[in-house]
Amino acid sequence: MVNTMKDVTVVIDIQKPVGRLGFGKVLILGAKTGGFSYKEYLDLASVKLDFIESTEEYKAAQAIFAQGDQAPAVIAISCRNSTTGESEETLVEHLQAVMDKDWYFLVSTSAAKIDVLAVADEIEADGTHQFFTRSSSLTDLADIKAKTYTRTTVLYHTTITNYPEAAWVGAAGSAPVGSVTWKFKKLTGIQPLELSGTELLAIHNLGANTYVSKAGDSVTTEGKVVDEEYIDIIHARDYVKFSIEYGVQKLLNSTPKVPYTAAGIAQIEGVVRTVLQRAHNQGIIASDEDGVGLYGTTFKSREEVDPADRAARSYNDGSFFFELAGAVHDARINGVIQF
Repeated sequence: MVNTMKDVTVVIDIQKPVGRLGFGKVLILGAKTGGFSYKEYLDLASVKLDFIESTEEYKAAQAIFAQGDQAPAVIAISCRNSTTGESEETLVEHLQAVMDKDWYFLVSTSAAKIDVLAVADEIEADGTHQFFTRSSSLTDLADIKAKTYTRTTVLYHTTITNYPEAAWVGAAGSAPVGSVTWKFKKLTGIQPLELSGTELLAIHNLGANTYVSKAGDSVTTEGKVVDEEYIDIIHARDYVKFSIEYGVQKLLNSTPKVPYTAAGIAQIEGVVRTVLQRAHNQGIIASDEDGVGLYGTTFKSREEVDPADRAARSYNDGSFFFELAGAVHDARINGVIQF
């Protein structure tokens, strides 16, 4: 689909070796009689003015803000109209109405499988956000796994009334993109599960994450979306894509004219390289032995561009690459005992 409101499009393919302004902002998607339009909150006290403590929206917000210094500075809440009758909305209908608001992570108050699948389908189709959900059912995990979602993450826990997935987003989502992995996160207010190695493996094989104790610390496991890509890689890819689109669009908006010359093309390339350097500084992009970012750009000259593109004032011959820094999630260390 062509977006007529956007003049810049970035496409990134993840090749593995064989600020969006609200990139850490969470939207709580709920349900309320009469509905509730999109509203942002700085703290739990302000949430309580609109949602009493017994509401699901308040509980989700509480789980997020309970993460202390790691919690996002701002969250948002929006509710579908649950009033029975002609005005009743589905979660998906309401989600579509707020999709273009300034948020990135989605938490839904409903953990019913039918709602989770519907919301996840919409998030996957949109391709610009991530959805975090919770489940206490291995059967439900199997059905969600079958959908091979790349933008949906499930946290399995036997207690889901206190929103463990919202706590997870609160603990990791607002850190600078690229600076954290989603594994090993400590969640305030969430109790770890006592699982055998076999039980833990079964949960992971179903495309879910969970919360357990390791070396005396309660931590999240894996840090993966349903289709087993790492959450931070999806986050980083979206961040770089949006940042380049935003930066080049700002260049076009604020410059009297970006000429179709070596100088104009260099301006566009300069924006791209600035974003890549920032991504390197934040830990998204790897460094070589000298600390130099492993990224590069290739922008064809005016003479190399198709004349038809020049006539249409369309530049389609810029590209970039970078190596992901990644993170260490496990280690094996060999030792020798000498006599």
